[in-house]
Amino acid sequence: MAAARDLRGAARYAAYAAGQAAVVAHVAAHELGAAAYAIKAVRAAAREGEGESAGRLECRWQRDQLPDGIRELVLDDQRLRNDICWSVFDC
Repeated sequence: MAAARDLRGAARYAAYAAGQAAVVAHVAAHELGAAAYAIKAVRAAAREGEGESAGRLECRWQRDQLPDGIRELVLDDQRLRNDICWSVFDC
């Protein structure tokens, strides 16, 4: 996580996504962090004017990867906490 601080744009968000995935598994309230940062990284890496669209595609792709057994649980959590996750789960 500290390595991400000096980075900017897509690289920073990608580093935060990796950090979140690696270090916050012990905190249930942080489980959406890696997914949210990955969407922010895709938005930042997209061509000018295409960030929102690219972010929605990434969000949909992530949702397509969810196993059936936890899909509704994750989607419900995204709806409940979207506002504290930069509203990246509006897809």
